Amino acid sequence: MNSAKKIAPIVVVLAFCLALSAPTVASAKEVDGAIAACLKAWGDHPFGSNPQFKTLDTSVKVFGIGSISNDKEPTSSPSLVLVKPIYNVIGGATVELLNPNGWYCLKTALSVMGRLSIRVQCKAHLAMTSDGKTVLGDNTENRAIRDIGVTSIGSITVERPCD
Repeated sequence: MNSAKKIAPIVVVLAFCLALSAPTVASAKEVDGAIAACLKAWGDHPFGSNPQFKTLDTSVKVFGIGSISNDKEPTSSPSLVLVKPIYNVIGGATVELLNPNGWYCLKTALSVMGRLSIRVQCKAHLAMTSDGKTVLGDNTENRAIRDIGVTSIGSITVERPCD
């Protein structure tokens, strides 16, 4: 197989991920829908019917290059956090959600030909707005959520460290 044929699938995956990460205008209903899905998944939560939340921005990480935001600041009261989509392509990435009072709502996590590790403090809450899918990969959960993202020839793991 010549090198052009080997690189073509990688270029398609990168184009797909970049298209997904392009800025889009989201209405309040879209954001409220994501938060509503997580609140429904948790059932009992301290946020009421019209919750205030912060948004944690992330970026695409390709070949191990790029940054993915982390939430490491503890709060004294419950903090609802909408985590924007996490994308990892051909490489390794770790996202740390370490506020023990954090209620983390993941929009989606995608790992293509790479390893994505999501570290969530053991007292924090975690939910995802959609079901996960795995194609030729490993999608492992560790006391967190059943379906944690989309994996294609790679892995996504959730770790629960207790400090």
